[in-house]
Amino acid sequence: MAGTETFVEVGGRRLRLTNLDKVIYPETGTTKGEVLDYYSRVSDVLIPHARDRAATRKRWVSGTGTAADPGPVFFEKNVPASAPEWIARREIQHSDHVNVYPLVNDLATLVWIAQQAALEIHVPQWRFGPGGARQNPDRMVLDLDPGEGAGLAECAEVARLVRAILSGMGLNPLPVTSGSKGIHLYAALDGRQTSDEVSAVAHELARSLEADHPDLVVSDMKKSIRGGKVLVDWSQNNAAKTTIVPYSLRGRIRPTVAAPRTWRELASPSLTHLEFTDVLKRVEKKGDLLADLSASHRTGHHNEALGSYRSKRDSAKTPEPMGDKPPNADPRRQPTFVIQEHHARRLHYDFRLERDGVLVSWAVPKGIPLDDANHLAVHVEDHPLEYGQFEGTIPRGEYGAGTVTIWDRGIYEEEKFSDHEVVVIIHGEKHGSHRLALIRTTSDSVGGAAKENWLMHRMKDQRKGVWSSGPGARAAAPAAPVRRNGKTVVGTRTGGAGTVRPMLATLGDPADFTGGDDWAYEMKWDGYRAIATVTETAGSRTVELRSRNGLDLTPTFPELAELADAVEGTGVFDGEIVALDENRRPSFELIQRRSGLTTPRDIARGQLAAPVALYLFDVLSLGGGTLTSEPYSVRRERLVGAVHETRTIVVPPELGTELTAAIATSRELGLEGIMAKRRSSPYREGKRSRDWIKIKHTQTQDVIVVGWRPGKGHRSDSIGSLLLGVPDGDGVRYVGRVGSGFSDGELQALRARLDRISSDRSSVRGVPTVDARDAHWVSPTMVAEVEYGEATGDGRLRHPVWRGWRNDVRPDEVRWESR
Repeated sequence: MAGTETFVEVGGRRLRLTNLDKVIYPETGTTKGEVLDYYSRVSDVLIPHARDRAATRKRWVSGTGTAADPGPVFFEKNVPASAPEWIARREIQHSDHVNVYPLVNDLATLVWIAQQAALEIHVPQWRFGPGGARQNPDRMVLDLDPGEGAGLAECAEVARLVRAILSGMGLNPLPVTSGSKGIHLYAALDGRQTSDEVSAVAHELARSLEADHPDLVVSDMKKSIRGGKVLVDWSQNNAAKTTIVPYSLRGRIRPTVAAPRTWRELASPSLTHLEFTDVLKRVEKKGDLLADLSASHRTGHHNEALGSYRSKRDSAKTPEPMGDKPPNADPRRQPTFVIQEHHARRLHYDFRLERDGVLVSWAVPKGIPLDDANHLAVHVEDHPLEYGQFEGTIPRGEYGAGTVTIWDRGIYEEEKFSDHEVVVIIHGEKHGSHRLALIRTTSDSVGGAAKENWLMHRMKDQRKGVWSSGPGARAAAPAAPVRRNGKTVVGTRTGGAGTVRPMLATLGDPADFTGGDDWAYEMKWDGYRAIATVTETAGSRTVELRSRNGLDLTPTFPELAELADAVEGTGVFDGEIVALDENRRPSFELIQRRSGLTTPRDIARGQLAAPVALYLFDVLSLGGGTLTSEPYSVRRERLVGAVHETRTIVVPPELGTELTAAIATSRELGLEGIMAKRRSSPYREGKRSRDWIKIKHTQTQDVIVVGWRPGKGHRSDSIGSLLLGVPDGDGVRYVGRVGSGFSDGELQALRARLDRISSDRSSVRGVPTVDARDAHWVSPTMVAEVEYGEATGDGRLRHPVWRGWRNDVRPDEVRWESR
């Protein structure tokens, strides 16, 4: 076990992960791999509460041990010499020494910390500001710590008393069960008070509670007076003190978590600490219960940062947005960029990056460099996020007078963001992807105002082949080359699979199926169909994955490069990419988490959150020789002989020769259905054939999303249902609407996705007046899958339930699943 290791790319950073099977929590058998998976999956909700704060770590390199024999633990403040250079860090000067702390500002850093077996992350209530200066605290914390004879019930009682006091002060406390013994209460602050001032208020609050409830509350830490009472520990507001960050694991016997809770939960007599598996489910369902805490920081920074912007503009005279709308606090949303062409007194381009609720901005006279040239970039005042959508004319006589148009916009990845250097990869909607560096050179004073000159430079991407740079490029290409056993298994494309279209099956039914000895039966796997090609050039072997419509899936599933080690020589294989749930059953919902991921950061996180396997069921060629004209029985035999199965490359067994038994086995395993294949049939590329028949336990249908209707009640500000269509001979025909099968959070994400393809008119026929009355139409470009009870005589789906997007199917490929 000590020698096991793997390499992953996270946010463009290559990380070495070791001992993934090592048991960290012996009580539950929780492994290091599961710890890494947990931190990857909660990174979007944890990082906002740790960002720009000095991170102290507690490490259990030998595991947490047992109650009788706990494992050794040690604190670590400084960034070790072995740490990657890209980890953001800040210094704190103490009386006789300097500590250099890491900042948990990105997923790669969080995964690196977990790789060190640092289970607990502790941070102060303040953040570092520009230049490394300590800011005032942006939150108050009270640690409710039960003495001997008291427990969570008593802590919850005290929490309610604290809530009443803080609410009277205009603060909104949010509870966190600490994962250790007690409860933490957080309240967002506006950053006007120093740490000493906040500590004084917290101390006075604790004393007041102790005076009013002497039998329940104590404000002094002496253990001798704490029996049966709850200590209201106010001291963690001291600038030198830290508190475990919300969503951090605890290094206890069981893998408990500092878990945000609701006040309703605190009223339950069965209140208990949560373990990491519970927290993963809650985050998936509810998101971040502490979102308001990080939103307060963003809003405060937003208002402070826009002071200069607003002072230069008169809202009554210019159409520019004033930034009155609070910034979106959703940490899961990719940060955006915009490049605006500004025809002012002199033509220039404005380059803006979303950060901390504003657009950090530079004026670039010569525009974005598309070659090796350095371009001057002048740092200007922060702009409101709404400016990213602004196009229009600023009136003559106003600041920046002239016409503004959007040259490009999109999302970006942050590699480095300091006061002196910024490195980002932008992914534009019009001009593709570029890796850009901004280096600060001078800071001058012009007319009493600071003027910072920077250089903008287009950099070569270290991950060769990762980003396409053609117009409209959005999807990522594969990760950097990885060598296994002397072979390059991910790297430069060598073609092959892009011209292969898979053979398709026809829907059938047991009642009208003839069966016979000439039929073989297989499981029907619920995943993404893929043609996998292994090629070799000059000793380097490459794996390429293509969907049924030719979409390149290789970058989305980099772990399937293992196919290069699972076969000898070259070949073209047909199979299904499958994600398995906790019961080892294929989960279409789970594999949806990997769909549409484009950035290395998200792809690496997806690998940990939803691991996949490639289930191979056919082979089209081996060693350069084609097998498509051979009967299925021969191809199956060649497939079994050619593939050496691994954890991620599998050749599933056949289900025997009895149809009824095959169907029963499939039902028993909770699968979607079976595939019946004629043993004597050739492989018919791109053809739908009766030689392959699929028999489903439930009815599903690919559909085109053509519009949506607003919701009602608690869904009044989002989507209530999606309007669906299926092509027929005369265009797209309406087949009904679906409003169940997704969460409120998914509906919000759908709204953002559909707004980008909104349309002024309907593209579908036969929509009833009641459905068309309040419909919002979209371009018919996106395909999804629904499950339904039955179809009516006029082709409407009854009781459809949402299953997910089908990015591997084009709209022109959608057709009725007819028998």
